Amino acid sequence: MQMHHIPVLLEQSIENLITDKSGVYFDGTVGFGGHSNAILSALNKDALLIGTDVDSNAFKYAKLNLSNDRRFKLYNFNFSEIEAIAKIESINCFNGIFADLGVSSFQLDNKDSGFSYRMNADLDLRMNKNISITAADVVNTFEESRLADILFKFGEEKNSKKIAALICKKRKNNKIMTTLDLKNIISEITPERYIIKTLSRVFQALRIFINNELVVLQSFLEKSVSLLCQGGRICILTYHSLEDRIVKDFFKYETLNCVCPKDFPVCKCGKIPRLKIITKKPIIPDSDEIKLNFRARSAKLRVAERI
Repeated sequence: MQMHHIPVLLEQSIENLITDKSGVYFDGTVGFGGHSNAILSALNKDALLIGTDVDSNAFKYAKLNLSNDRRFKLYNFNFSEIEAIAKIESINCFNGIFADLGVSSFQLDNKDSGFSYRMNADLDLRMNKNISITAADVVNTFEESRLADILFKFGEEKNSKKIAALICKKRKNNKIMTTLDLKNIISEITPERYIIKTLSRVFQALRIFINNELVVLQSFLEKSVSLLCQGGRICILTYHSLEDRIVKDFFKYETLNCVCPKDFPVCKCGKIPRLKIITKKPIIPDSDEIKLNFRARSAKLRVAERI
């Protein structure tokens, strides 16, 4: 499993995250431990790192390989449960909060995970297998208009209506149960030079919808800023424009000292800024990192500090 995992923007993440080597930190997406290992290596013996991951394979791997470090505690929770975890651990605030929002290389390369269109597998796309609805349920039962809306809203797919119409037509004869079933349908109406990008957008849209990723991210950000110690950092790694926009807009909102309408002569909202943006522009991988790990090409690291 470790061979499948190359942590993205590792040095930059650690440099920006750690402000107190004896502090308390949170890694909301432990995965196969790349960033968590680096965080622990940079911390003192009296520090603490809390980690979470809902993926069963990642959780088992992290538990096996990191649980011997007394400074590390692992939860099989979604990272949006950060507030509940803080209460369980009697933590008042974190010195640093980190989340890598990417799908791991192991998930993409492991056939049984069903996250990739490059190999045939059950059309699942659930990060947490306890979620009741799968991608197969969506493409086989949702109305055409709703399916088109999902593809457009979460995948920014311009041909969402055409793809949704063909899916609904095809499912009348045979249920769409595998990644290959869906790939073949999309390939029928997509020029070869666009097929990879179209497939990526469609699978992304279904994955985001199934796992409610954008709502979960917004909830995580709102809870996290309240749990940051003064001077503590929040570092978020994003991989597509939808999640990056949420992080960017949230950070910006938390720097504002007034959100009243512009025509108000005097501020009445009483808003207090809680964050200072550290990265005016997101940190992105350089060419050397992209050569080593092509999946890092779209990564953006944004960092803010509690004031």
